[in-house]
Amino acid sequence: MSNPNKIALLTDSTADLSPAMLAGKPIYVVPLKILCQDGEYSDGVDIFAGDIYQRLRRGELPRTSLPSGGSVSDAFARIRADGYEKVIAIMLSSGLSGTYNMVRLQGQQQEGLEVAVFDSKSGALGIGVILLQLWEEIQAGAGWDTLVNQRVPHLIANTFPFFSVDTLEYLYKGGRIGKITAMAGSLLQIKPIITFAGDGQLQSVAKVRGKRQLLDKFIELTTKHRADRPVRRCNIAVANGGAPELMAQLRKKMLQAFPEHLHCWEGALDATLSVYIGDGVVGAGVQFID
Repeated sequence: MSNPNKIALLTDSTADLSPAMLAGKPIYVVPLKILCQDGEYSDGVDIFAGDIYQRLRRGELPRTSLPSGGSVSDAFARIRADGYEKVIAIMLSSGLSGTYNMVRLQGQQQEGLEVAVFDSKSGALGIGVILLQLWEEIQAGAGWDTLVNQRVPHLIANTFPFFSVDTLEYLYKGGRIGKITAMAGSLLQIKPIITFAGDGQLQSVAKVRGKRQLLDKFIELTTKHRADRPVRRCNIAVANGGAPELMAQLRKKMLQAFPEHLHCWEGALDATLSVYIGDGVVGAGVQFID
């Protein structure tokens, strides 16, 4: 494992990186908080997406909250204790959370660490694939200045995640969409496909009916970005929240659509995002490296 510049990566629990994906990599994760009827939990530590699905089915509506300040400072302390000298932090979109700002402020106060904090303008597999590609480049010998000034901004701007929502009920209950929109979607069995707008807010980019149309639309949306640029190296990713079989179908289609891909990464949605979108969710994304 080559890391001559002693660079660590920092993110939060919405990056949807499994323990297997994190294994052997200097990626440190700060958990967001989830407030439930019976207490406060830490995303990915003592509460997971499956727990959220059960609570939603029982009629409970958990709430999400920023990481604790202590968990952020503890992460920086662990990074320093493990011998790293520099930190690149890629955090959940500031359009959805104050996590980025919290980490940015704490990063400015660190002694003995050079810290660069970025607003991903994304979430879920969008953050995850940025981190995984950065680790590839760190191992390949990319220097700090190149990473911070060129590579991270490029990857943020050229990573395009999309995910479907099986029901609009929780987006409505969480205050993210209006009642009329939610009712119309449910009555017509419409499945919206959502991505991140330029300001980091969620936006609906397509509406489909039925799973076949859903999978085809994912391919249309991701390949559209390739059509806007010369064919070049890319990574692809798929994710699911309680829909592994549908994700497997989507993965097969993505592999066929992007035969030039270098990596195909898989993820499972975190508890934080699951509060707002429930289960039955699939996602796909493409990241252009060059």
